[in-house]
Amino acid sequence: MGWLMDDRKTPTEEEDEGNRRATNIGLLVATVIIVGCGLWLVNALVDYNKRELCLESGRRNCAPISVPAREN
Repeated sequence: MGWLMDDRKTPTEEEDEGNRRATNIGLLVATVIIVGCGLWLVNALVDYNKRELCLESGRRNCAPISVPAREN
């Protein structure tokens, strides 16, 4: 009776589906972390490049340091 297929999954098929789902979630998390680190790195390099160009042009206040006001 090959033409009567049962739609129920065997335990191994359910385990495979669970493993596949966990792997996909893990890959998604890893991808988000890698993209986030890449964006952070690009922003840091852009800031460094702007500061370097500022210094090369002869300016002195390229990376101001914020100092809290003194109270008397």
